[in-house]
Amino acid sequence: MVTINDIAQKAGVAKSTVSRYLNGGSVSQKTRDKIDKIVNETGYSPNTFAQSLKAKNTKMIGIIVPRLDSYSANEVLSSVDRTLREKEYQLLITNTDQSSEREIENIYTLAKQKVAGIILMATVVTEEHKKVISEIDVPVLLLGQQAEGLHSIGHQEFEAGYAMGRHAGSLGHKNFLYFSVFKEDIAVGQHRANGVLTALNEETDVNVDIIETSFSFTKAYELALKILPKTNATYILCATDNIAMAVLKAAHTLQLRIPDDFSLSGFGGYEVTSIVSPSITTVKYGYKELGETAVEKLFQLIKGESIEENTLIPNYLLKRESTVSNVKKVE
Repeated sequence: MVTINDIAQKAGVAKSTVSRYLNGGSVSQKTRDKIDKIVNETGYSPNTFAQSLKAKNTKMIGIIVPRLDSYSANEVLSSVDRTLREKEYQLLITNTDQSSEREIENIYTLAKQKVAGIILMATVVTEEHKKVISEIDVPVLLLGQQAEGLHSIGHQEFEAGYAMGRHAGSLGHKNFLYFSVFKEDIAVGQHRANGVLTALNEETDVNVDIIETSFSFTKAYELALKILPKTNATYILCATDNIAMAVLKAAHTLQLRIPDDFSLSGFGGYEVTSIVSPSITTVKYGYKELGETAVEKLFQLIKGESIEENTLIPNYLLKRESTVSNVKKVE
């Protein structure tokens, strides 16, 4: 690998001169032409990562993701990476496997690597998170969650839940089952769930059973295998598309038919929900917009500009084959 020292020796100049050349500093035209020629001949490419670590204002952004097998996380990652590349910034990705402790460790690690800013896709936001964020001298932007005193960008979770609940109620169903997630997850376990329940409670003579499950496909599938034979629900709402896919698989395993035996819906707008049969009713989230907006807002924070504490991205309902009217069944 060709180094700055190699370039300096070939050009007969000091290493500091080559460094100034690479960083756009003051170098005579004669020397610049000489170094240009050597760089082209050797195919030298500067180590931008190392350069960034040495700079006062690095061109690196860190992002902390809860897991690497998440459709939504990968969609956001792609959007963030694409937007940062357009700005000639590098993205450092760290994974936590939904561990709150690892999230906190990664905040410290990224700060030590002198990133310009951090995007945190937190599972939950604890007092320890807030303490760590206040201690480091790096702007941090929450993605998908909200916490008082911290800047965040998320989805209109209550509105999404309410839209799905209204759709479910409008189809004439009376017995509902909602596969939710742990309430410590403010966005999904509380705001999204509250939207669903608020809408369903506006209907008359309805019964809603709530079952807490995991974001994990395997765990949700195993739970669904136990619950589906026992429930009398004619409409099953799932907190995520991943859970809905698990319920769909469990229904196939148990030889239950969707939507004949029960209607099914999820949240997220994952591409796979339009491919499976029946296609699954869901709420489409703007993951691309979320990533683009996150970069925009984080750069404003890096520049010291004032931004609103919370920004919410809208979503929309996609009605598909998995949900049908229950009026005939009632009759």
